Amino acid sequence: MAITGRVSLLLLLGLVAVLARPDGSTVWLWLLVVVLLVGVDLFLAPPLRWFSVERLPAGRIRAGHHATSTLAVGNTGSRRASLLVRDAWQPSAGAQGNRHRLHLPPGERVLLATPLLPARRGELSALGVTVRCFGPLGLAARQRTLEAPATVRVVPPFESRKHLPSRLARLRDLDGRSAVRIRGQGTEFDSLREYVRGDDVRSIDWRASARNRNVVVRTWQPERDRRIVLVLDSSRVSAGRVDDVPRLDSAMEAALLLTALATRAGDRVDVAAGDRRVRVRLRLAGARDATSRLEDALAGLHPEIAEADWPGLAGAVQRFGRQRALFVLLTPLEPSAVEEGLLPVLPVLVAHHRVVLASVRDPELERMAVARHGLDEVYAAAAAEQTLSRRRATADLLETLGVHVIDVPADDLPPALADHYLSLKARGLL
Repeated sequence: MAITGRVSLLLLLGLVAVLARPDGSTVWLWLLVVVLLVGVDLFLAPPLRWFSVERLPAGRIRAGHHATSTLAVGNTGSRRASLLVRDAWQPSAGAQGNRHRLHLPPGERVLLATPLLPARRGELSALGVTVRCFGPLGLAARQRTLEAPATVRVVPPFESRKHLPSRLARLRDLDGRSAVRIRGQGTEFDSLREYVRGDDVRSIDWRASARNRNVVVRTWQPERDRRIVLVLDSSRVSAGRVDDVPRLDSAMEAALLLTALATRAGDRVDVAAGDRRVRVRLRLAGARDATSRLEDALAGLHPEIAEADWPGLAGAVQRFGRQRALFVLLTPLEPSAVEEGLLPVLPVLVAHHRVVLASVRDPELERMAVARHGLDEVYAAAAAEQTLSRRRATADLLETLGVHVIDVPADDLPPALADHYLSLKARGLL
């Protein structure tokens, strides 16, 4: 049962009767009238068993993107009903405008849309649907929360897909499939064609030219069916926020863009993620929906306040196979974490694979290092400069071991990693 604001107005209206006849019996008589009216209104309200609630599937939702939850509410009774329906979701779903007031004729069914704006990845659950049915006077209502279970999977936003068309155009240029035919670069022989001005003379096939009237050059295509292994660090260092975005989320953006690009290029992609234990292990070789599968796998991955077990992660990755691969380690360039956890396993990886470490750099450190207008800022600048110096020393150490380091701001990490992949592919170094 629920009462409305009209009951309060009705009680205030009783002040007129009390002023006209200031007596205690008048107060009690008016209270009795109000209670009777509320009771009659509640009795005349349509029973809640007349109403059915069904939730339509919402499908996949991207974090930070608008979506809609749809309810189907039906009236199987014989009277018109005045309803207030509340579609309840957990707070991280960002449900806005989830209270719907409607007048439902008998035998009809309506669809109610609740806007959602999820703020985090993972499984979101609906908490139920509360239906409030008012009486004809609008003083009281029957109320019940009906079960309408539903879960919605919120996947990463994949904002970096805006960089995909330009990188695919570069990939087509490498393959020699662009609108303007150019010499494809790579190490795998493609075909022979006549020499044109601007071709590299080193590509001339002298034997084939001797059998033709014109000079003939060899064309090449980028290597295909190469192996890419992505390793995402979900330990405590990935929980740090850069511009209010977790480092792990920025790493996911880079992983999704590289996966989309590499699968279009005909390469095989394997993905592992974890901290003290492996959280995600996924083989995407030959999958047409590789990016969607990776999004689903990463949807429930969140940072753990624990150290990364790099030997364990390396062992899980080695089970993918021992074929030479491009290893992309998506982990913050934190000197202590790298030196204590990652450094011992790098020699084995570098000996058999090409290794790249992709890290999100915090621009706030550069801003702090140059701001020196007061004593507090001078101390902060000294601390920032020390941190930057340690990061540069760690990056130099990794480069000495044969690891290529990409340390850029969060928005630049996905395109920078994709460009490095294309550069390796163009030079035949995968």
